[in-house]
Amino acid sequence: MKILKFGGTSVANSDNIKLVKDITANQPKGKTIIVVSALGGVTDLLLTALDLASKQDISYEDYLNQIEDRHLKTAQELFSVQHQSKILSEIKSKLNELETLMEGAYLIGEHTAKLSDKVVSYGELLSSFIISEYFKQEGLEAALKSGRELIITNDNFGNAVVDFELTNTQCANFFKNDTHALTVVPGFVSSSRSGGATTLGRGGSDYTAAILAAATDAEALEIWTDVSGMFTANPKLVKQAKAMEHISYEEAMELSHFGAKVLYPPTVQPVLKKEIPISIKNTFQPEKAGTLITKSLAPEARTVRGISHIDAISLVSLEGAGMVGISGISKRLFETLSQENINVVLITQASSEHSICIGIAAKDAKVAASSLNKAFAYEISTNAIQPVKVEDGLAIIALIGDSMKNHQGLSGKMFSTLGKNNVNIRAIAQGASERNISAVINALDVKKALNTLHETFFEENIKQLNLFVMGVGNVGAKFLSQLRHQKEYLRKELKINVRVIGISNSRKMLFQENGILLDHWDKALQEGQAADLEKFIFGVNQLNLRNSIFVDITANQTVAQSYGRYLSKSVSVVTCNKIACSSDYDSYKKLKDLAKEYHAPFLFETNVGAGLPILDTLKHLIISGDKVTKIQAVLSGSLNYVFNNFDQNTTFAAVVKKAQEEGYTEPDPKIDLSGIDVMRKILILIRESGYRMELSDIANKSFLSQKSLSTKNNKDFFETLVAEEAQFQKLYKEASENNCKLKYVAEFNDGKASVGLQHIPKGHDFYHLEGSDNIILFFTQRYPVQPLIIKGAGAGADVTASGIFADIIRIANF
Repeated sequence: MKILKFGGTSVANSDNIKLVKDITANQPKGKTIIVVSALGGVTDLLLTALDLASKQDISYEDYLNQIEDRHLKTAQELFSVQHQSKILSEIKSKLNELETLMEGAYLIGEHTAKLSDKVVSYGELLSSFIISEYFKQEGLEAALKSGRELIITNDNFGNAVVDFELTNTQCANFFKNDTHALTVVPGFVSSSRSGGATTLGRGGSDYTAAILAAATDAEALEIWTDVSGMFTANPKLVKQAKAMEHISYEEAMELSHFGAKVLYPPTVQPVLKKEIPISIKNTFQPEKAGTLITKSLAPEARTVRGISHIDAISLVSLEGAGMVGISGISKRLFETLSQENINVVLITQASSEHSICIGIAAKDAKVAASSLNKAFAYEISTNAIQPVKVEDGLAIIALIGDSMKNHQGLSGKMFSTLGKNNVNIRAIAQGASERNISAVINALDVKKALNTLHETFFEENIKQLNLFVMGVGNVGAKFLSQLRHQKEYLRKELKINVRVIGISNSRKMLFQENGILLDHWDKALQEGQAADLEKFIFGVNQLNLRNSIFVDITANQTVAQSYGRYLSKSVSVVTCNKIACSSDYDSYKKLKDLAKEYHAPFLFETNVGAGLPILDTLKHLIISGDKVTKIQAVLSGSLNYVFNNFDQNTTFAAVVKKAQEEGYTEPDPKIDLSGIDVMRKILILIRESGYRMELSDIANKSFLSQKSLSTKNNKDFFETLVAEEAQFQKLYKEASENNCKLKYVAEFNDGKASVGLQHIPKGHDFYHLEGSDNIILFFTQRYPVQPLIIKGAGAGADVTASGIFADIIRIANF
């Protein structure tokens, strides 16, 4: 004997029912029981119609019409013309019975649990009739047997409990004498000992199949659904989730209890004792292996087998000093909930006995709070116990696996993973079997939590980074190009999967949750929405993706001021924008502190030296216990480029213009030439060396006139450079006559800092600095005489982009 159960999606329409027939016809010879659900969505339609009818809302008839249309259309598409008359007549007869029941609810303006059981059973009664008759038409030796004649329950309508002794006897007697090769049974429906119509609860078709399997000692139970087995996580939320080939009964029960909807939680219990294997199969891909469920697996099986969750949870807390050492508190609490038929999903109690916290379905929270406040009214009135607290908008996530008890550190790994992504844990529970670790979290964090945990426990150490890039001009475009070319290398060699989720320039912004194709990002951006910084921040937070990184490739002050809003949501920040780290010290320190508090790296390597590893080297000096005593540096690649290319044969304005066109300067070149950019860089080095200093503390010996510094736009600025060419030629001539070169130097020594143009003689470390190169000399306690020198290209779109790229990789390894 073999039991095959087909869910609502599998029998949703005529095309799907034909697939069910093919699967059934291809079964090996022998007796087979086919258990079917209602056509997909019909049970919900029935419940909605009954609810409206009981409220005397005549629109219930619209739902009845939908139900009728669904079944008549399905039958007309399945049956040949000569068979249709008989079939349609029977369907209409059952629908007339259903209509009479609904009219009764409408007339009296209410409905009972008993009436509800009777009404919702019509979904399975209709589908099983249509399917059994279709099987006969197609030449299968099929018969229809009512589940009400096989499965007997008590009279607890709406929540019936199976009488297994009577049920097993009924099933054994019937199937012992049944000669049909194929028997179709409606799932979900049953009858009470007194003959009343009862049901087995939502998902009860699975339960029906399991009850029949156990009662007949079936060789196998197959659950046919719309997915290829039980997955390591919900595949609708975790795209990398994989079907599990083999799991234990206990793991299956845990997963189904915690929201794995492919299996109704009570299904496993009837077959567990007899060790009847369960297979979860896909009606639409029958060739897939699916998931096999049997007794406990070998110890070497994967430690964590699956990650599941339950939505719509509320936490109900009872606490107070009057609970400590008082026996019977828990008994009264759970008795009160039991009387209200409220199921407790999760329990946690403080070892001090000061509080008990339970997780229940959100729909029950109001009733639970009211009933508990009444039950403990005396204790509340004397302030021994506080009024019940309810927290809504929560969900439960759970790690599940038989072998978890044999491995240390799983809880720490789980909570650390969630913490790094700003997933706050409200309550924790772990059963004595150690097969399950559960945590209550904000419902808005479920998708991020599931993906983060799945990545940690299942994805072969491939870490996914989700980037949101602000500024896709010269440097930004180079960065995206580098990322596109290195994407496969990163995945293959470094086990990093980098996706760009959002991009923005000053005009347009674009979000694509599954990742923006970097081959044509510029065209896609043109079709995006109008750029808006607030909406961009909202979009990043709303997506709430794991390992999110905001990448600022602008020189915009408003953008820099938004970093705290990302860091406080555990969104890492990578920036080449120097404004934030060179703003007032308290703001700089706050960003650093937020990064630590929310485990969100704040990296700005490109603030000084573009792609050169200056800040990274400095950081390791400080970590190792060294102390910086003096800094000398040429920190402006643009100014170095300008003065390396300026001589008596050129004009200063022309050289600056070329530097701007080559991408060596900021869009506003006055930022570079005024010295403010160098001031910011040396300030950042000073602060990262452990000293407190403000930008206003740095002396700026500018070589520009006040007229140049006062200009408001690039056009006026360049006009002043042209007008003052004689002054620039004089600067060059003075240096040349002294066999020196002009270099714009930043210095920090003895607690003081300055920037300005200097004559650099031959033999100095700065003299042969070519092109746009930067050079930094760190004098420290370990390098007191011969400094630690870092030298290389310090400007340009490519090297700046590579520096940003390097910071992204640093975060991946965080």
